[in-house]
Amino acid sequence: MAGGLPGRLLLRRENPGKTSFLELFFDLAFIFALTRLSRALLDDLSLTGGFRVLLMLAALWWVWFVTAWSADWFDPRAPLIVTLLLWVMFGGLLMAAAVPTVFDGHAMVFAVAYVAIHLGRAAILLPALQGHPLQVRSLRVAVWFAISGVLWVVGAAVAPAREVLWALALVLEYSLARLRWPFPRLGRSTWPELQVSGSHLSERYQQIFIIALGELILVTGVTYSQSGLDRYSTVAFALAFVTVVALARLYLVPAGARLGARIEAEGPPGSKLTLLAGYLHLVMIVGVLGTSVAMEIAIADPSERDPGQLVVGVVGPVLFLTARILLAAVVDGTLPWARLIGVPAIILGGLAAWRLPPVGTSAVVAGVLLLIVLLDAMPGLRRLVRPVGGRDAPDQRPGVRPDA
Repeated sequence: MAGGLPGRLLLRRENPGKTSFLELFFDLAFIFALTRLSRALLDDLSLTGGFRVLLMLAALWWVWFVTAWSADWFDPRAPLIVTLLLWVMFGGLLMAAAVPTVFDGHAMVFAVAYVAIHLGRAAILLPALQGHPLQVRSLRVAVWFAISGVLWVVGAAVAPAREVLWALALVLEYSLARLRWPFPRLGRSTWPELQVSGSHLSERYQQIFIIALGELILVTGVTYSQSGLDRYSTVAFALAFVTVVALARLYLVPAGARLGARIEAEGPPGSKLTLLAGYLHLVMIVGVLGTSVAMEIAIADPSERDPGQLVVGVVGPVLFLTARILLAAVVDGTLPWARLIGVPAIILGGLAAWRLPPVGTSAVVAGVLLLIVLLDAMPGLRRLVRPVGGRDAPDQRPGVRPDA
């Protein structure tokens, strides 16, 4: 088997690969997608607009996540895997290009590209895995994507039911991954069949989160350069910079750097943690996207009161912090008290800033995030981190730095 085609495609589990250039190249499609999504949210800050953007982001995230998971098993230098990644990248670019007009006439482009990505992956991998146990795993996934694909295509064709059918398809796909893709006569995948390299996947999570922050910097920078560089826009731009630095620091310290080690320590069941981390990263990216839109509005119109800007400017950081707290809980078994207090502090600060212009609400949110970072950095206060789930907090274990 080792000399056959499957053997040449697969990476050895004991010798996992680093992120390849092609994987980073693939991530460029996600940068484009995030810029399109932020524009779509900016154009429609209503509940309906927000829900639609969430649907599209969840679909694009699932493309990225399933591809990152698949790439963890295969040698990215193999010509077949290069073809696979380029196929997914092109499909992702088609989906991203359709984002601004998905609900105005280009829903079929988005849906067909999404379905073609997942079924195309199966069409490439199944023949190559002939005779290998992983072929059955890939077949289970492909069958379910074919079933959910019907919901995507019908939803694209039937506009009144589009949001409902697409939401149902996403719930089905996200749930089936947690259930390990069970199907009659094909069984369900075992956790060893789904085992991933913790170091590789955690590195990929960090890279995609940095890309989300990069979208925030890109959008705010472009908006500022077009604003006339006046005093209030400059203040709003400075607050955006403070916010992105705070988000980066809060993500990386402490559990962001230890996710890989925890996945490796769990062994095959660590795949459950990998999947949960994927869901939580989606929530964090939603938070960053909302923050990006709020900062863009604040820079473009710093003195014009905008209720929509306030809502996304508060909800975005709250979603990020909540998901980040949950990630710390599952990785380190801790509940960082400064961050727990930070969630209601941002909400209360937003309510207090209801009548302030966008630059004022941005200052409140940036101030709270910066305060959380400062409190996190105080060694004496960090000892107050509360352990959960029966495990000691990482800073209570001898020889382990709490900010490692």
